[in-house]
Amino acid sequence: MSGQQRVVGVDVGGTFTDLFVLDEADQSVAVVKVPSTRGEEAVGFMNGIARLDDAAGGAAGIATIIHGTTVGTNALLERKAARTGLITTRGFADVLEMRRRDRPHTWGLRGEYLPPVSRDLRKEVDERVLADGSIHTAVDLGQVEACVRELLAQGCEAVCVFFINTYANPANEAAAVARVRELWPNDCVTSSAEVLPEIREFERVSTASLNAALQPVVGGYLRRLEGDLRERGFGGQLMIVQSNGGVMSRQTACELPVRTTLSGPAAGVIACAAIARAAGHPDVMTGDMGGTSFDVSLVVDGRVALAEQTSIAFGMVVRSPMIQIETIGAGGGSIAKVDAGGMLQVGPESAGSRPGPACYGHGNPYPTVTDANLLLGRIDAARPLGGGLLGTLDAELARAAIRAHVAEPLGLDVLEAAEAILTVANAKMAGALRLVSIEKGHDPRRFAYMPFGGGGGLHVCAMMRETGVETGIVPRYPGVTSALGCVMADLRHDAVRTINRGLHEVDFETLRALVGEFRERCDVHLASAGVAIASVREELFLDMLYQGQTHTVMVPVQADHLHAGAVAAAFEAAYRAEFGRLLPGIAVRIMNLRYARIGVRPKFDLRLLAPPADARPRPADTQRVHVNGAWMDVPRHARLELPVGTRVEGPAILEQPDTTVWLEPGFSATTDDHGNLILKPV
Repeated sequence: MSGQQRVVGVDVGGTFTDLFVLDEADQSVAVVKVPSTRGEEAVGFMNGIARLDDAAGGAAGIATIIHGTTVGTNALLERKAARTGLITTRGFADVLEMRRRDRPHTWGLRGEYLPPVSRDLRKEVDERVLADGSIHTAVDLGQVEACVRELLAQGCEAVCVFFINTYANPANEAAAVARVRELWPNDCVTSSAEVLPEIREFERVSTASLNAALQPVVGGYLRRLEGDLRERGFGGQLMIVQSNGGVMSRQTACELPVRTTLSGPAAGVIACAAIARAAGHPDVMTGDMGGTSFDVSLVVDGRVALAEQTSIAFGMVVRSPMIQIETIGAGGGSIAKVDAGGMLQVGPESAGSRPGPACYGHGNPYPTVTDANLLLGRIDAARPLGGGLLGTLDAELARAAIRAHVAEPLGLDVLEAAEAILTVANAKMAGALRLVSIEKGHDPRRFAYMPFGGGGGLHVCAMMRETGVETGIVPRYPGVTSALGCVMADLRHDAVRTINRGLHEVDFETLRALVGEFRERCDVHLASAGVAIASVREELFLDMLYQGQTHTVMVPVQADHLHAGAVAAAFEAAYRAEFGRLLPGIAVRIMNLRYARIGVRPKFDLRLLAPPADARPRPADTQRVHVNGAWMDVPRHARLELPVGTRVEGPAILEQPDTTVWLEPGFSATTDDHGNLILKPV
C-alpha cells in the first residue's frame, strides 16, 4: 500500500479489535485483527495500528482514522461512569429517579433502579421558567455557586445543569451554566438545553446527566488515544462514529459523548446497507453476532431506520437519533443451562471473551453456543475464529461442559444436547429478526438477510430457514464489517427544537428561519472536521400528533415546502403508513422540529473487495461435521480464494480468518462480483 492517503476504520469489540484499511491512492484494501484488552481499549487500538506495514509509513501514513467505540456503552452498563453532580430547579431533584413510572419487570414487584446521579449529588436552586417561556423566578446565582462548591467537595468530576422548561426559554439555565463553567475545574459541564432543547423533562435530564457522566470517561479515553497516535507520528484527523451512523470530530465527541453509545453496531449497519445496495438488495435484515449479543436491524429501500430514543439499560434513556437496533443475549459466548423447570435456556448470561467458552480453556465450566458449534464440527478446533489469535480450541472441554450441564440433566446424548443448544439459540435469533420485521409491518420473506460479526456465518442458513428468507448475503469480511462501516460513514450533525403548537397556529416563516439557523450551526461542525466532503445534504422531520395523543409520528418534510398545506399532507401520509388510518375531525399539532446536516464523504467502489481476477483456489479439503444425526466428511473451502462466479453446494464449510460460514444441505453459495457470498435454497 502506498500509505499516503490511507483511511482506517477501527472497531473495538469485546473480543477483537478490527481495522479496515483503505488506501485511496492505489484503491487497495487490507484487514487487521488483534485481540482487545478489556478495560484498556486503547491498548488493542494501538496494537492494531502497530500491525500496519512499516513500508506504508505506519501511523504517519494515515490520513484519517474513524473509530467506532463501545467505551461509553460499557461505562454505563458496568456503572463505571464518572461521579457526577446535578444542579436543578427546586422541587425537581427526583425527576431523574421517578422516570416514567415504569419498572424493570412488568409483572414483578421487585427490581431496583440506580440513577446515574445519586440523591446526595442532586442539588436544587431557586429559579422557575413557565411552560410558555416566561420567567417566573430568575435564577439565584449565589445558590448555584454554593452548589458547585458542595459538589466539588463531594468529589464530583462532572456536573449537569437541568432546569425546568428550558426548551421554552433557556435564559435561566444559560446564566447558571456560564457561572458553573467559571468555577468548575475542567470542561465536564453539561447543559440540558445545549444537549437536548426538547420537551419531556425526564428524557432531557436523563440524556443530559448521562452525557455529563460520560464526559470524563469518553473524553479522557479519546484524548489519551489521540495523544498516543500523535506520538507515533499520526498527523491526520481522528473521527468518531455516532449512534445515528454518522461521524463527528474527536472534539465534538468529547462534548457530546452520549451520542456514541451505540457507535460500533451502528457502523456495521451502515456497511451492510451499502453492501446490500451494491449487491442489488435494497431491503435487508442485518444480524451482528458477537461473543455476547445478537444485534439486528432493518434496512428498507436502502435506508437505515432511525429511532428518536433508546434505553442503554433500564431507566437510562438517551433521547438522540439512533439507528434502530434490537439486541438479545444470543452470542457465541451465551451460556446454555437447564433451568429449575427443566427447560433448556441459552443466554442472556454470557462467558464473554474472558473466561470465554469452555473450549477456550480459561476456566469456564459452562457450555456456550461456540462449544456446541465446535463439538458438532462446524468450527475446526485447530483453526478457530480470529485466525488463531486466541490459540487452538479444546473440543473435550466443550464435550464435558455440554454433558454435565445439558445432556445429563435432559437425558440426552451429548451430540443431541449440542444440537438442542443451537436449536434454542437459532429460535431466539429468528425471534429478534421477526421483531424488527413482522412487528413493524414488514414481510421478512421480501428481505435479504445479511449476517456479520464473528459468529453470524455459522447460523446464516438456520436464520433463512426460520424466517423464510430466500436470499442470504455474507459480506466479504463479516468479522470486520463494523470497521468497514466506519470507513464508509458520512459526517452527520443533528439539531432539534420544540415547537408545541397546533398546525394552524405555527408561524412557518419563523420555522424556516429556524431551519436556516440549524443549517449554519451544523455547517460549522462539518467544516471543523477537516476531512474531504463530496457533497452536503439535509434531512428535515417534524414530530407530529393528533391533539390529545401522547406519542408522535416522525414526518419527513422539505425545507422549501414548509407551509401548512404541504405539512398537513405529509402528516396524513406518514400517519396512514404507520397506523393504516386517519382520525378526521381532530386537530393536528407539531411537537418538535428535527434537522440533520449530512456531509457525504467520498465513497470507494465495493468491487475492490472482490477476489482478484487471477484467483486460483486451493483444492478443498474435508472436515467431519455432524449433520442430520450422523457424521459425514464435508468439503472445506478457503472462502477468500474463491473466484467470482464460484458456486458451492451444501453441505460445506467456507473458512476465512475472521469467520466460518456453515452452508447447510439444501443451500448453495455463489461468489458475486463484490466478493459477497449469495446464499440461496436449492
